[in-house]
Amino acid sequence: MVTRYLTLTSLEQARSIMKESFPDLDRFEKIPIMQAIGRVIAKPVYAKYTVPEVNTSAMDGIAVRSRDTVGAADQTPVTIDHFARVNTGNIVPPEFDTVIMIEDTWEAGDRFQIHKSAAPWQHIRPAGEDIRENRLVLPRGHIIRAFDIGALATYGITHVEVRAIQVGIIPTGSELVPLGVRPGPGQVVESNTIMAEVFLSSMGAHCTRFPIVPDDPKLITDALRLAIRSNDLVIISAGSSAGTRDFTAEVISSLGELLFHGVAVKPGKPVMLGRIEGKPVLGLPGYPLAAQTILREFAAPLLESWGFAPASRYPVRVKLSQPLNSDLGFDVFVPVFVGRIESTLWGIPHHRGHGVQMATVKANGYTRIPASLEGYEAESELDVLLTTDPGRIERTLILTGSLDPAIEELANLVHDEGLFVHASNVGNSGALLALKRNACHAAPMDLPALSLLPESRFLMQHLPAQDIAFVHIATIEQGIASRNGLDFEDLFKVRFINTRKDLPTRMVFDALLSSRGVESSRIDGYLHEVNGPQAVAAAIRNGFADAGVCTSGVAETYGLQFVPIANEDYELAMKREMLDDPRICTLVSLIKSPTYKTKLEKTGGYDCSQTGLLRSLSENNTLEEFHPALLLLDIKSS
Repeated sequence: MVTRYLTLTSLEQARSIMKESFPDLDRFEKIPIMQAIGRVIAKPVYAKYTVPEVNTSAMDGIAVRSRDTVGAADQTPVTIDHFARVNTGNIVPPEFDTVIMIEDTWEAGDRFQIHKSAAPWQHIRPAGEDIRENRLVLPRGHIIRAFDIGALATYGITHVEVRAIQVGIIPTGSELVPLGVRPGPGQVVESNTIMAEVFLSSMGAHCTRFPIVPDDPKLITDALRLAIRSNDLVIISAGSSAGTRDFTAEVISSLGELLFHGVAVKPGKPVMLGRIEGKPVLGLPGYPLAAQTILREFAAPLLESWGFAPASRYPVRVKLSQPLNSDLGFDVFVPVFVGRIESTLWGIPHHRGHGVQMATVKANGYTRIPASLEGYEAESELDVLLTTDPGRIERTLILTGSLDPAIEELANLVHDEGLFVHASNVGNSGALLALKRNACHAAPMDLPALSLLPESRFLMQHLPAQDIAFVHIATIEQGIASRNGLDFEDLFKVRFINTRKDLPTRMVFDALLSSRGVESSRIDGYLHEVNGPQAVAAAIRNGFADAGVCTSGVAETYGLQFVPIANEDYELAMKREMLDDPRICTLVSLIKSPTYKTKLEKTGGYDCSQTGLLRSLSENNTLEEFHPALLLLDIKSS
């Protein structure tokens, strides 16, 4: 029987229940200092001895009595006959109270002359200058850094007591296969518990991942009993939804108490929390983005409340690049990429499909839309928590528009130059909006032949011609892909698959239908839309459709036959002032480079005869070559 979520606990209430139900465990372990990086000190650490234990010299020179140097000057040098030769770190004999650097002395036989008097304790490290025996080195709660470990070694400390916790992680699901096994139809690689282990281990937890447990209540019960026996916290992945094979809730209830099941949060609504033998059991949803959200918003706060190192979060204030809708009544978490254009930090939201893990791979942060809001308008300001080093922002180029694998090759080359590329696929219309808002450094755009596609002329008419420069990447063939060489006339007898309306492949196909006076309703599958040419090719290869429109390169990659119908120019559009930016100079140089052209030609499907050509819009909305005087490029030949 399928159960329903009759009530949903709010995010704040669920967190409150969790923290009140499971107070601090106060577990700790003693570990060698070489293994302590990132761990949290559980008991204060005190110096084993005084450092330095005696007075030592801070310079190479001679140790003397300061009273013997009184009156020394350039015209009245003083000869020192009572001294001790010392090097940096040597003990200063007790009868001396100052050190003169060797370069400030002149040898006179077996004595030294000086031309300047020395102050008491000059160039001497007094005993205990660094720390004295039994003085505090690191307090309880300190997160140990690499350089702390050097200090601990200096002060005679070989082991430290740190916060510790044992976490058992159970993957469930009959459709799962282990890491390293290619999944068959209907199967998926078990990755949620791998992600959980790495994430929680970075906070200082000792994690044990159990073998995959099929969807069987008895087997899940046995695994949960075993995990509870040897762990302080148990995380069970999948089986938390309201489907016919989701047994986690009933198993937890049979062994202990279910504290809540279902929280008003997206993604991650099916999350559950139970208590068995006084220990917390956290149920993760099966979808990767939902599991990530629950690990970050529940598991991490629980460990933090127990004194563990917090997960990395760097708050920044950004301007939203596009509208962001939300579901009223739910706290919604959205992966976001943050980049800087001039003085503005822009936030670019990513696809929120629960199973789309690339959203968090491409994002460098996330934002929370409170349950009381229905979203944000474009250019609204909101808070984002970065999950990566904020310094990367200044070295990142934002590309927004129509994406092609050619951009992936370019991103690899850019990375070799110490820069990063963030590319989002929003089509030509989205590229135009990003350029107008100054929300990207450059916009990849597909410009099909104007004779075939009047929309291209319309698009170019809405670009501020005097402000925009184009860098030609390649000329690309668009055509019909299939497993057996279908052409246009065959499309009325097979299953077709389409791309989104705002994508150039769709525009080309629609223009072709219009030019031939064909009604789209005659084509079976015309309304079946997927997100881009790669998705079209994958659907055809996997037998979900017989034909669709994509580029020749994509068709070749997926092993499909290809019948061309049109050419398009793939261009990188940008405001002309961006050509002053050193990062853009590097980007354009790489596009012009023989290395990039060679990579595209090897891939296939690209005409690179004009790759790297700089062009601008003419008065009649055509592209013409230009040579900006301010753009001085070192063309890379590697």
